[in-house]
Amino acid sequence: MTKLKIKSGDTVQIIAGDHKGSEGKVLKVLIDKNRAIVEGVNMVKKHTKPSAQSPQGGIVEKEASIHISNLSLLTSKGETTRVGFKMDGDNKVRFSKKSNEVI
Repeated sequence: MTKLKIKSGDTVQIIAGDHKGSEGKVLKVLIDKNRAIVEGVNMVKKHTKPSAQSPQGGIVEKEASIHISNLSLLTSKGETTRVGFKMDGDNKVRFSKKSNEVI
């Protein structure tokens, strides 16, 4: 299993692709596919059949996943940074390589 440096709940910026420059919160990380779903980014239209949940059916807009390599974590100041791991006592913590602050 690979260790990803982005978790759900993180604020990220898209650094490559059609949505470059946009920011959002990570809703879900798909570890096996190395992809993440970011809130409000990479919206796709999905055609749904009428069902018990949506009796009307129709076209629903939802977020599609983006590859992890196209995401960069944002610091508390709002700048992009790479992520490292270090030991803080007995705990392994993530830290910003740009500002050296613990995330």
